[in-house]
Amino acid sequence: MLVDKDAIRALADILTETGLTEIEISEADSRIRVARTVNVVQGAAPAVAAPVPVVTAAPVVAPADPAKHPGMVPSPMVGVAYLTPDPASPPFAVEGQPVAAGQTIMLIEAMKTFNQIKAPRAGTLTKFLVESGQPVEFGEALAIIE
Repeated sequence: MLVDKDAIRALADILTETGLTEIEISEADSRIRVARTVNVVQGAAPAVAAPVPVVTAAPVVAPADPAKHPGMVPSPMVGVAYLTPDPASPPFAVEGQPVAAGQTIMLIEAMKTFNQIKAPRAGTLTKFLVESGQPVEFGEALAIIE
């Protein structure tokens, strides 16, 4: 297998642009994985105050995990999500509005290519779980369609 230096450089550029730590592509019988380490600088330990008792009238309920929602639309790739075709245009879809199966709801830019993310089913787009310009990972929850 030959090493494709241009593909490796392109993947490294995507890591830098998006802030991701790892990216992998595979084609036929070859696979390229690029990863980088992130150094975390820790400052001085913050001062710890004595705990303050908290009185609650009702139990706190954690929000449901959107990744487990049956209407979750997962990201098919690593890249950068965009909710509009360009900054001056209206969004592809609006929260609270109905969408048709196959309707484009956003784009994901990966390796300088814009990929349409289409609604997998008809329903109401109840929530976008990403913002325009946000880096996304493979399998990350993008939106919920009920």
